[in-house]
Amino acid sequence: MYVCNPASPPDFLFRLKGVVFDCDGVLVDSRDANRMYYNLIREGIGMLPITPEEEDYVHMHSVNECLARIIPSERMEEAQEVRRNLNYADIYPYIYIEDGLTDVLDAFAARGVRLAVHTNRTNTVDKLLAHLEIDQYFHPVISAGSLKRPKPDPEGVRIILSDWDLPQDAVAYIGDSALDERTARAAGVGFWAYKNPGLAAAMYVPDFPTLLACLDGLPAGAAKDCQTGNSSL
Repeated sequence: MYVCNPASPPDFLFRLKGVVFDCDGVLVDSRDANRMYYNLIREGIGMLPITPEEEDYVHMHSVNECLARIIPSERMEEAQEVRRNLNYADIYPYIYIEDGLTDVLDAFAARGVRLAVHTNRTNTVDKLLAHLEIDQYFHPVISAGSLKRPKPDPEGVRIILSDWDLPQDAVAYIGDSALDERTARAAGVGFWAYKNPGLAAAMYVPDFPTLLACLDGLPAGAAKDCQTGNSSL
């Protein structure tokens, strides 16, 4: 695995045409918000807070998968009613944009690199991106609510590749979990591990300022004008 190093940017950055971002844990730090959201649902039906293991699960999976994991089937109707009455905007103060993200998005855009989001969030992702004022960077935005099968199924990434009309070897997927790793592998695109060196990835990105420094080592327009090379994304 290549470790993102500004002193020697990897060759595959020269042929990069598109980057797909996971949302939670990559674009935003939302662990506190996710824990609060699902604890409010459990509290609403008289259950105890989620366990640390359940917290890890709800940080990565779609809302329906999460509810199936943390709510007994006989209490699901009650839980869904509590969920419908929650105002997700009340959770926004507990969601933080990742440090250096907008600088990286600007750097990619300046090089003509397409940007998209693929997340297991459902109907909250568009509002969240707009609230953080970063929605203009991403097209398309693929959520679990718009798919027949959420991550790790490759359907969402394949929709993005088709929308962009780009080959798999010109696109990278950046995520922070084994679910993201499996999604990228199933879709045949390169995987970059964000803040998680334990994943099998083409590149480990410790933070966005480091990735920005790596991009700044490239000539302006390099990613936009490059030809296909031999290195894997």
